[in-house]
Amino acid sequence: MTSPSIHSVRQWAGNHGPALQGLSAPLLVVAILALMVLPVPPWMLDTFFTLNIAVALMVMMVAAYMIKPLDFAAFPSVLLLTTLMRLSLNVASTRVVLLEGHTGPGAAGAVIEAFGHFLIGGNFAVGLIVFAILVVINFVVVTKGAERIAEVSARFTLDAMPGKQMAVDADLNAGLIDEKEAKRRRAEVQEEANFFGSMDGASKFVRGDAVAGILILIINIVGGFAIGMLQHGLSANDAANSYILLAVGDALVAQIPGLLISVAAAMVISRVGKDSDMGQQIVQQLLMSPRVLGVTAGVLILLGLIPGMPHTVFLVMGSLLGYGAWVLLQRQRRPAPVEEAPAPVSDGEASWDDLQPVDLLGLELGYRLIALVDKSRQGDLLTRIKGVRRKFAQEVGFLPPAVHVRDNLELKPSAYRITLRGVVVGEGEAFPGMYLAINPGGISTPLIGTPTTDPAFGLPAHWIDAAQKEAAQMAGFTVVDSETVMATHLSHLMQVHAAKLLSRTETQQLVEHVTRLAPKLIEEVVPKMVSITTFQKVLQLLLEESVHIRDIRTIIETLAEHAGSTQDPVELARRVRIALSPAIVQQIYGPTRELSVIAIEPGLERLLMQALGNASGPALDPGVADLLTHKAAEVALQQEELGMPACLLVPDQIRNAIARLVRRVAPRLQVLAHSEIPETHTIRIGPILKGASA
Repeated sequence: MTSPSIHSVRQWAGNHGPALQGLSAPLLVVAILALMVLPVPPWMLDTFFTLNIAVALMVMMVAAYMIKPLDFAAFPSVLLLTTLMRLSLNVASTRVVLLEGHTGPGAAGAVIEAFGHFLIGGNFAVGLIVFAILVVINFVVVTKGAERIAEVSARFTLDAMPGKQMAVDADLNAGLIDEKEAKRRRAEVQEEANFFGSMDGASKFVRGDAVAGILILIINIVGGFAIGMLQHGLSANDAANSYILLAVGDALVAQIPGLLISVAAAMVISRVGKDSDMGQQIVQQLLMSPRVLGVTAGVLILLGLIPGMPHTVFLVMGSLLGYGAWVLLQRQRRPAPVEEAPAPVSDGEASWDDLQPVDLLGLELGYRLIALVDKSRQGDLLTRIKGVRRKFAQEVGFLPPAVHVRDNLELKPSAYRITLRGVVVGEGEAFPGMYLAINPGGISTPLIGTPTTDPAFGLPAHWIDAAQKEAAQMAGFTVVDSETVMATHLSHLMQVHAAKLLSRTETQQLVEHVTRLAPKLIEEVVPKMVSITTFQKVLQLLLEESVHIRDIRTIIETLAEHAGSTQDPVELARRVRIALSPAIVQQIYGPTRELSVIAIEPGLERLLMQALGNASGPALDPGVADLLTHKAAEVALQQEELGMPACLLVPDQIRNAIARLVRRVAPRLQVLAHSEIPETHTIRIGPILKGASA
């Protein structure tokens, strides 16, 4: 009989647990209001006062053991409810004190009596002084500091939101995180802003609670004197011993939990770092330095040797700290375990195995950066590189070659180098344990660090240490670690050199991949109608102008349609661009339907048509070509500064020639032909490239 009933109760509790948890807050508010309105017997006051102290201790323990502020995101609401509970207990105890205070010190329950007699020895003057000291500590020191920190944190957190969101978008674009992780981080940034905004307002609860404690004590003393002397006929001394003692005990019972909650609020709002709780941080940063302990021990021992000083206490404490410093110093001097060197390889005849092929894509590291690829030392650079390759494949449309990572002792210790077919295409420096604070533009806040430039995009930046990370984020800087810097640089260079990464091996693998998805489509076109060499060249021509080849079906169908009339890769690439024009325009402009384009002055356009559109026509004057490229670079830079895409619209006959001409000077300038504008879009002429006559 018992087991089934217990099982049924547990099952009911499991089914209705979330509903009961949802009712806890409303029921607590109703109980708090009931305490304010309904008369409460002394034994119930004892229960609620004890509960109030227990809740305050639990809140402070949670604040001490949390890792980051969002681990206690409910703290503003908890602060409100605990404040209301203390005030309701003050109201309930005030009613009992004023009604029953003439009966003796136990009128308001055992807890208030204990605080009135045991803690302050039954002397209400001592109690008033102790209460005043607690109020000064709570109101002037703890609450004032926590309120100021809350205001500054709320403002800085709101100011830092754009920078943090940009950092999340940068990691997403670099392939370091997926969309799910990006959504989680954006939600965390929003929750952090909401939390610090709520704490800015919730800190006023603590301040108001301290003021209310003072006013309630004064009311209890004045009201108790009046009731005791006028209604119950007590003398001034008896009224003071009864009512003032009860009022002071009541104030101390409420003030001590209030002080605990104030300390918890200060601990939450002053929390810095997200790697360990407060106790671990204090031990690691305060007690783990032999130099700090040694100097402190020396000062204490010197003080202990001065005549008239308490020698025993100073010498014992100094000796203990000195011993701790010696232990830490010995631990730091202990040599690290040395790995056995591999046995030397015996000399032999040279063979073809000694000839190593050139890496298609390589990453060379200085010796200080080797730890970034060592998983045993928490290095995750290899994981970041895998994410970069995955993101590249998803965006561009083919799987890039693997990145060969190796050390290079010829480099500076913190330098790295990115190579393509053995040729250096990018290099930079990274400092493990430090962060790169990138200025996205318009931030004038100074940073303490080493000034540099972002290796991927050339933005001004500073290398800073971990202690300045949060301050830089709050100022609006985009802050990334060393692995992210290198991974983003690699990702950018892979995008720029995508055409060179598409070798014959990758092209064949792409054909095999499409064969698995649409076998009939690829078999009829490659290699029957278009050779694998021509197919590779067409794809490379598209990639050279940053056209993604994800829509491989459209590319193959277009090749099948026009391969019978021409086998020229340039002409086939032009036809494919027209077929891919909606995707190309969307890649440049996004979902907008009105395209703001850069145009060429009609006179200059006719000159270019004569020189570039006709193979038998006159050659383009070098001065005109130089003027055109520099004008295009200036206008493209102006468009980018305005936050608009830089896109030049030209006639179909000269699109390829113009694109090749401006690519070296303005690599981010896109060149579109008239036939590449989809019928669903309209154009708006923006800046105009003018000739020398203008």
